[in-house]
Amino acid sequence: MTQSNNARIVKNTGMLYIRMFFTMLVTLYTSRIILNTLGVQDFGIYNVVGGIVVMFSFLNSAMMSATQRFFSFELGRKDYEQLRKVFNASVGVHLFIAFIVLFLAETIGLWFLNTQMVIPPDRITAANWVYQCSVFSFMIIVIQVPFNAAIIAHEKMSFYAYISLLEVFFKLLIVFALGWFAGDKLEIYAIMYLMTTLLIVSIYLIYSKKKYQECSYRICRDKAIYKELVSYAGWTLWIKMATVGSTYGLYLLLNTFFGPLVNAAVAIANQVNLAINNFGANMMMAMNPQIIKSYASGDKEYMNKLIFCGSKYSFFLLYLLSLPIILEVNTVLVWWLKIVPEYTGIFCQLVLVDTTIGCISDSLITAAQASGKIKKFQFVLGSLLFLNIPISYLFLKLGASPQVIFYVAIVITIIALFVRLWILRTLISLPIKKFLNEVMRPVLIVSIVSFILPFIAECLIENTLLRFFSVCFISLLSVSLSIYFFGFTSEEKIFVKQKFIQILKNNSPPTTIQ
Repeated sequence: MTQSNNARIVKNTGMLYIRMFFTMLVTLYTSRIILNTLGVQDFGIYNVVGGIVVMFSFLNSAMMSATQRFFSFELGRKDYEQLRKVFNASVGVHLFIAFIVLFLAETIGLWFLNTQMVIPPDRITAANWVYQCSVFSFMIIVIQVPFNAAIIAHEKMSFYAYISLLEVFFKLLIVFALGWFAGDKLEIYAIMYLMTTLLIVSIYLIYSKKKYQECSYRICRDKAIYKELVSYAGWTLWIKMATVGSTYGLYLLLNTFFGPLVNAAVAIANQVNLAINNFGANMMMAMNPQIIKSYASGDKEYMNKLIFCGSKYSFFLLYLLSLPIILEVNTVLVWWLKIVPEYTGIFCQLVLVDTTIGCISDSLITAAQASGKIKKFQFVLGSLLFLNIPISYLFLKLGASPQVIFYVAIVITIIALFVRLWILRTLISLPIKKFLNEVMRPVLIVSIVSFILPFIAECLIENTLLRFFSVCFISLLSVSLSIYFFGFTSEEKIFVKQKFIQILKNNSPPTTIQ
C-alpha cells in the first residue's frame, strides 16, 4: 500500500510539474507583454485594485482548507456517506461566503478604493471596472472550491493539470487580443479575465458532477456537519486573515507611502515568486491528501515520513531554482521586461528568500490540519503573522525604504517555523529532534556550502552574458552536488544511483549479435 501511495504521489507530482512548467512560461511571458501594453502605472493599478478583493479571500481560504481536509479525511476512512454530507454542506457554506464577499466588496471595499487609495483621477473609472470584474471573478472561484476539493482529494491531478493548461492558453489569448480592441486596455483586460474565469470554473463543475457521485448537490440538513466545518474553518480563518493581511495589507501600505509605481514592482516580484513557488506547491499538492489520509487511517509512521520528505524536498527544489535568479535577478529582469520599475530587483530577491524558507513549513501546516485540533496552532501562528503589519508600518513611518517589509517578513517566517514545530510536538507527537536532524541540518549545510562558488563567480566575472550563464550553471551544479552529498541520506543516494543507472541503460544503444 505504501509503495502504491508513493507511486501515486510521484505520478501526480509529475503531472503537476508539466502543468506548472507551461504555466510558468506563459505567466512570465504575459507579464512582460501586459506590463508593456498597459504601462507601469496601469499595471500597478490592476494589481493593487485586485489586491483589495483578495483581502476578502481569507473567508474563502479558510473554508477551502476545511473542505479539502474533510474530503481527504473521509476518503481515508472510506466513509462515502459522510463524504457526501461534507460536500453538500461545503457548497452551502461557500454560497454564503460568496454573498458575504459581495456585500463587503460593494461597501467597505468600494469605499476604500474610491477614497483611500492613491490612484490618478483620470484612471479612477478604469480602476472601478477592474474592481468589479475582480469581485465577480472571485465569487465564481469561491463557488468552485468544493468541486476542486473533490478532484484534489481523489488525487486526479491529470485532469487538474489539463484544465490548468487550457486556462493558460486562454490567458495567453487575452494578451494578444488586447491589441485587437479599441478602447481602454485596462478595462478590456479585466473583462476578458472575468470571462476566462467563468469558463474554466464551469468545466470544473461539470467534470466533478459527472465523475463523482458525492458532487451532486442536495441541501444538507445535518447541523453537526455544518458545525464541524465552520468550527474548523473558524480557527483557520484567523491564520488566513493574518496571511492575507500580512501580504496584501503590506502592499496597501506601500501604496499609501510610495504610490502605484512601487506596487508595479511588487506585482512583478510576486509573478517571479509565484512561478518558482509553484514547483514546491505542486509537490505538496500531491502529498497533502496522503498526509491527511495516513493520519485518518492511523499510520503515523508513514505520515511523519511524508512530513519530513515534504519539508526537505520542497526546500531543495525551490533553492535549486531560486539561487541563480537571486544572484542574477537584474539581468533576468532586463531581458524579461525591458521596462523594469524601481525596486523590482531587491523585491524579487527578498520575496524568493522568504518563500524558500517558508516552504519548509508547508507539510507541517498540512499535518496540523490533518489532526483537526487546530485551535492553538492557528491562533498562535495567526497572531505572529499579524505582527508584519504594525512592525512594517513603524519602519516605514520612520523613513525606511520599501524593501523593509520583506526583511520583517523573513524574520517572522523563520520564527513561525520553529513555533509550528513546538506546537506539533504535542499536537501529533512530532519528533522535533528527528525533524531538526533529518530536515533542518541538511537544509542549512546545503544552503551554506552550495552558495559559496556561485557567489564567487558573481563577484569575479564582469557583468556580461558569460557571467549570467556561468553563474546559472555553477549554481545548479553546486546546489545539485551539495544536495546529493550533504542533503540525502544513504538510502536516498542509493535510490538516485539506481535511477541514474536505469536511465543510462534505457538510453544506451542496443547491442547487436555478431
